[in-house]
Amino acid sequence: MAAADRRLLIAWWSNTGGTERLVQAAAAGARDAVRDDPAPPRVLEVRCDRLSPAAVRAADALLFAVPECLGSMAGPMKAFFDRCYYPALDALNGRPYAAIVCAGTDGAGTVRQIERIATGWRLKQVAEPLRVLTGAQTPDAILEPKSIGDADLERASALGATLAAGLSLGLW
Repeated sequence: MAAADRRLLIAWWSNTGGTERLVQAAAAGARDAVRDDPAPPRVLEVRCDRLSPAAVRAADALLFAVPECLGSMAGPMKAFFDRCYYPALDALNGRPYAAIVCAGTDGAGTVRQIERIATGWRLKQVAEPLRVLTGAQTPDAILEPKSIGDADLERASALGATLAAGLSLGLW
């Protein structure tokens, strides 16, 4: 399959803008990494509530990006996994994935949830989960729009680049 026929799907949700900024950085990094490729893989950023099981099955690599809410992944992302899990079961075996979690001070609960789902789908983790901690702890801080620092945006960009370059080079 030519690289241009391959797809990196970024499935995401954002409550206060932080995760969305990380997704934008990851997508930009992915596109930048393959810009000189004559047939670059497609980079698709799709909010999880707009994704169908068919779109998930059509992906050659996956990046899940989600905020952590109350020690767990945000509800719309959980609903996405609930909706797509069984229709995609056994259709994704061996495909590469990575994850971005935007959290107040931890993110570990959401990482564990994504890893369990990825194990069931038999996905291949190709990078450590990127956890971005905003430090938000009060109700006001948790609900306010998030600002993501340059270093974290660069890490998200590098993660997107890794996934896209791997597709472009045929590593996965």
